[in-house]
Amino acid sequence: MGLLLDVEDTAVTRQTTEAQARVGTVGAIRLIAFAVAEADDNQADWLQTGIYDALVGPDGVPDIAAACGKLALDAEEAVRRSAADISAWTDGTGC
Repeated sequence: MGLLLDVEDTAVTRQTTEAQARVGTVGAIRLIAFAVAEADDNQADWLQTGIYDALVGPDGVPDIAAACGKLALDAEEAVRRSAADISAWTDGTGC
């Protein structure tokens, strides 16, 4: 989680988020959701950018929406809320 919320280097946040999003599993997106729940506004912007980078990258599109759909039922309220935010970020990407 430290890499997702690196306060010293936003590039680390962006690249770690992109890498996790490219994995695309429920577990990987859950980690991002936990980070979103803890992030300040600046960190959240870079988390969102990392998600976007994964979606528009040349290596294919991970099914982030499906993972977010499963996380909508997560036991942790913060994860459910953040998964909804992540899902909203993916709307309109054309992916």
